[in-house]
Amino acid sequence: MTMNAELEAVVEGGGIAEHGGKGIGEESLAPQKTRIMDPWSYLFAWLGGCVSIGTFTIGSGLVGTLNLLQTFVAIAIGCTVIGIALMINGQAGHKYGIPFMVQARSAFGFAGTRLPALVRSVPAIVWFGFQSWIGAGALNLVSDTMFGYDNIVVFFIGFQLLQIGLSVLGFHGIKWLENIGSVFIIGSLVYMFFSVISKYGEEISANLVNVEGTWGAPFWGATMLFLGIYSTMMLNVSDYSRELRQNVGPFRQVAIYANSILPATLFMGLIGLMVSGATGEVDPIKVFSSAVDNKPLLVITLLFIAFAQVTTNILNNVVPPAYALMDIFKIKFKTSAVIVGLLAFATFPWELVKDESAAGLSLFIQTYSAFLGPIFAILVVDYFVLRKQELDLDKLYDENGPYQGVNWAAVIAMGIGVAAALIFSGISWYASLLPAGVSYYLLMQHLPAAKRFMS
Repeated sequence: MTMNAELEAVVEGGGIAEHGGKGIGEESLAPQKTRIMDPWSYLFAWLGGCVSIGTFTIGSGLVGTLNLLQTFVAIAIGCTVIGIALMINGQAGHKYGIPFMVQARSAFGFAGTRLPALVRSVPAIVWFGFQSWIGAGALNLVSDTMFGYDNIVVFFIGFQLLQIGLSVLGFHGIKWLENIGSVFIIGSLVYMFFSVISKYGEEISANLVNVEGTWGAPFWGATMLFLGIYSTMMLNVSDYSRELRQNVGPFRQVAIYANSILPATLFMGLIGLMVSGATGEVDPIKVFSSAVDNKPLLVITLLFIAFAQVTTNILNNVVPPAYALMDIFKIKFKTSAVIVGLLAFATFPWELVKDESAAGLSLFIQTYSAFLGPIFAILVVDYFVLRKQELDLDKLYDENGPYQGVNWAAVIAMGIGVAAALIFSGISWYASLLPAGVSYYLLMQHLPAAKRFMS
């Protein structure tokens, strides 16, 4: 069987070294044994990478729907589900060292994998632009506060170019950026949390504590919103788990995911809810500036927020679309990372951060989650049920082998899952799992065109 260049590059020279064998920015789609992240580095990477400023907006959007306790529980449930889902779908990458683009070939086929790649990449690029604008806004406010210079366009372009420069360093850069940054980010969030309570305690008590809220459908919809922020990462978690040392077991992985995502989401979601409930403000930068009266502390806090956008974008919003471009156009990681950074300019993030865009942002999350849930279910059924956790790497890297073309069983099952998700749009991710997973399993058993994918 003829293997393509991705796998041949690994085989030549006797394979890859266990540790330290991958240079800076030398990411590839080939299976790798080089694992540069120990459990603590991996936890810090996820902690820093999950500081999504969109979480503030999601929390703000729950004002008038859920009270403080219900929001806390909704976030906890969402993050627990995230941790379990990340562990499950990340097993293939952790075991075999393969990225999402390769993992998906056994279910969708070489050509069919372009579909989940597109579904995963578009939200990443949108969030990249959104969070870059937030970071640029924070830097602009610092400049205006200290020097009287106000030009957010200049800061947006400069901030984006900085992130592009950092992204080409690959996972070596990610490791040290997240290790250093996560501690400062959490410190800043803890400080902001208690500052908000101190400043708006009476309003929070009146508007968010002493209100009934609901434990019904809106509550479960809220769990999906917080889950939906990270549902993109549930698809391509193998891009990250392939970097984690192989001696870290499944239960420990769940603990790492949950304990890294929960603190960041909890602080940001509750801060957004409390400040919006007290003031009606939705813009994250205005939220922070309204909660801090001390000028030096305001500057430090805003710099932390800008830094948080870097740690999140580099890990979660550059790697997935960059790997997709590498697979489709056969280009190097550094080139792909630069293209992704340039595409983020075209997402019009200045429109997404407007107060009237909060509802639209929630709708955007619900909509793309409708596509992400079915893909997640298909990948899990394919790896755990049909493949019994055993993959043939030769076939996964053979463009002319049994996985060539499109597996229509996966495409049809995805369509069924998307339809179910759109019907139950409030809980789209949950609603899509069973229809997509079951239909994929049945189609793989009975659709003639799918038989070769099981060879």
